[in-house]
Formats: sequence, structure tokens, C-alpha cells
Amino acid sequence: MTETSAATLLSPFGLAVPAEPGSGALSIGVPCPSTDAIIVDDAGRELPAGEAGELLVRGPQVMAGYWRKPGETAAALRDGWIHTGDVALRDDKGWFYLVDRKKDMIIASGFKVWPREVEDVLYRHPAVREAAVIGAPDAYRGETVKAYISLKSGASLLEDELILHCRENLAGYKVPRQIEILAELPKTPTGKIQRNALRQ
Repeated sequence: MTETSAATLLSPFGLAVPAEPGSGALSIGVPCPSTDAIIVDDAGRELPAGEAGELLVRGPQVMAGYWRKPGETAAALRDGWIHTGDVALRDDKGWFYLVDRKKDMIIASGFKVWPREVEDVLYRHPAVREAAVIGAPDAYRGETVKAYISLKSGASLLEDELILHCRENLAGYKVPRQIEILAELPKTPTGKIQRNALRQ
């Protein structure tokens, strides 16, 4: 991230990078030399191995602050720790794994839903080419899970078929209640799907 100016975590040369058993996601590494990384809850308390929370890092590569923005600096940088906005977890050997972006978390009827977990299931359907999940306003549940997908060339798909696929692989509260099929999902110039554009 720009605020750290250089890497904060890396995979040491010669070591096999482990995968997180729950998601299969590869680790983003261990802290670089002279760098500390911790996972904290919403109250700022450090969490034990295996629990997801916000990733905080500190080290010589962390910025001193945002130029002429003391309020934003105070929100992002506390006691030398940069609050990354990334939700991650650490295993008992010290390897870190990304879960999702904190701002993208969906709260459906009081339950936390990480978009990436739902997207991973959507991508397993043979007709799905691209997938993005957001929280959509819901008068009863607060937010509901909404999926945007594009299909592979020549593929066709009924909404009920995709919902059944999700029900077989996700807890009920994580299953998309709304699905919208687009020809192409909006992306940044580097090819990253823009959830913000879909929310708008």
C-alpha cells in the first residue's frame, strides 16, 4: 500500500508458501525484517492465531502521515501502527492470510459476510466468468448479499441454478438474495473488479 512505501510482508526465499485450510488462499507471507504485524478486533485488541481482524503493521517503511491532513493521519496511523483496512488472519506459525477489505464486509441480519468467500463459490460454477459481491440495502436484514456476474462465452445460466449452487456451498445467510448478470463487470485499468462502481 502507498502508506507503507515498500513491502511489509513477504514469503521468505526457499520456503513453501502455505495455504489457509478454510479458503485455500495462499499466505501473503510473514513480516519483513524490522517490521511488526498484528491482527486486531474493532476495539484494537490483538487477536490470537486463527481469528480474523484488521491487519496493522509498523516499521521503518510506514509513512509519517498524510500531507496536511492531520485528521486522516490520526485515523490511519495510531502509535506507529498503520491501519491497513485489510481483514486478515495469522496462523500459529506466524504466516498471514488476507480475508477481504474491511469496508467491503456485509452485515446481513447481524451476521458478517465476507464478499470474497461468496465470490470464491460463484467462481466454482462452470458458467461464471467474473463475480463480484456487495451488500445491498435491505429493509428487514439491514443489508443483503447481492452478486454481479458475467458469463463465459456461449454459457447460459438461470438465477435459481446459481442460488442452488451457493446453497450447497455456503451458510444460508451468505447466499446471494439478488443476482444480476452483466456482459462485463467494471474494472480498474489494472483489471481489478470495482465493487464501488457496482454499489453506485
